[in-house]
Amino acid sequence: MKLLFSEGRPDYSHYLFPYVVWAFPEPGETPADLLAAGFLPSSRQLDRFYLCRQIRVHLPSFRPSSENRRILRRGEAFEVTLLPRSQFDWTPERRDFCLAYARARFGPEVMTGARLDELMNSPMTTHIWQVRLRAGGAEVGLATLYLEPPRAAYYSYAFYDLGWRQLSLGMFMMTSAVEWLARQRFEFLYLGTCYSRNALYKTQFAGAEFFNGFRWSRNLDELKHLLARDSRPALESHLLESRDYRESFCPAPLSSLAAQHGFRAVPPHPQAPDRPDFSSSGTHH
Repeated sequence: MKLLFSEGRPDYSHYLFPYVVWAFPEPGETPADLLAAGFLPSSRQLDRFYLCRQIRVHLPSFRPSSENRRILRRGEAFEVTLLPRSQFDWTPERRDFCLAYARARFGPEVMTGARLDELMNSPMTTHIWQVRLRAGGAEVGLATLYLEPPRAAYYSYAFYDLGWRQLSLGMFMMTSAVEWLARQRFEFLYLGTCYSRNALYKTQFAGAEFFNGFRWSRNLDELKHLLARDSRPALESHLLESRDYRESFCPAPLSSLAAQHGFRAVPPHPQAPDRPDFSSSGTHH
């Protein structure tokens, strides 16, 4: 992969100079390679990815907990089907259903119709996780998935009838997908970012781990430490310069972390600045 760094707002008083890290796949690489390196799709065409704190489940380690089983039992009124995107009819009714959910959950104009159409017709959506009522067959939910068997699955967006929240329909959709993909012997299911305590529900699966910027970690105390750190009004240091973080979760020397987890950068060839061409004869002013 090739990396680009897009500069964010600096805090010069604390020597904090943030960058958004973008990755671009090279020939021979697939999205599973970039997902494994800590990146999520930044483009629905899967030609640009961004580095972030995200959650994944190591599916060979997954064993349903009592809470997972409770959620699945509460969802006995539902049945799920995995459909290839080519077999899923993107009707105006389904479009309106998803837009109504997005407006209720995310706010107006966060998920526009154009953005939704792009999602449903892009390489990032290879399959649809469809949920229907067992009695009557009414469709009550769907989620978009990218599947690259057996290495990776990405559960990107879920849309469902909010009238079924009392049966934890949203959590049922995710839990049933985790269980099914584990049975199909997928290696990892990627569940998106975690930058607030509200996103901790993604960690309630055995085998859950998060990307901390340089490695995948299953230490949920570490994740909660990062979330608490995020809530501070101001930060005075980078994470790896934070003494409380290093002492509690990362005591190894930075050089050993770089040797074990770091990217190896190959600088691009320097380019000479544009200059006038004085090679031809004549007078130049």
